[in-house]
Amino acid sequence: MPTRRLVTGHSAEGKAIVADDAEITPLTISFLPGSEWLALWSTQRPPSFPDDGAVPPLSTYFPPPGGFSFGIVTFPPDVLPRPVPGDRKAAYLEMERVLPGFAAHMERSNPGMHTSDSIDFGYVISGEIWLELDDGKQTLLRAGDTFVQNGTRHAWRNKGADACKVLFTTIGVQRQPKGVEVARSAV
Repeated sequence: MPTRRLVTGHSAEGKAIVADDAEITPLTISFLPGSEWLALWSTQRPPSFPDDGAVPPLSTYFPPPGGFSFGIVTFPPDVLPRPVPGDRKAAYLEMERVLPGFAAHMERSNPGMHTSDSIDFGYVISGEIWLELDDGKQTLLRAGDTFVQNGTRHAWRNKGADACKVLFTTIGVQRQPKGVEVARSAV
């Protein structure tokens, strides 16, 4: 189902204007029925004001340091049958075309498990979803719950009977080498 995206900007005189008002159609992949990615806005570099309302180009699903993405992901119930792609190369190419760079982060031996150099802020809009981490421990999140996912290895599992929609803002960060302490500021 399309979602309306309104983008503001500035006129040549510096006045606030609606620069773009469009319906955005979710991205889908044939071998992941029920899954949808609604790419609302992203940039691959530190953000600036795009006063003309032009959508920055997406060259990689997970943004590099300084970049970000904003969107909604629909996770279908895990119990729904998933067709096995007959042509794995074609399936990979489809995923790469729709979600550039996404497949490179996914673990082949543990479907859904992945790690990205990002901080992910999320809000569960509807349904429920389980966050699985390294040790297999899973934590249930329901509609109205929020999370901050700090570049950890994880997977999202929908054990419910209904689709789950999650609003994500993903910010690309530079991963610290193991053993390097990051100073915490006292607020």
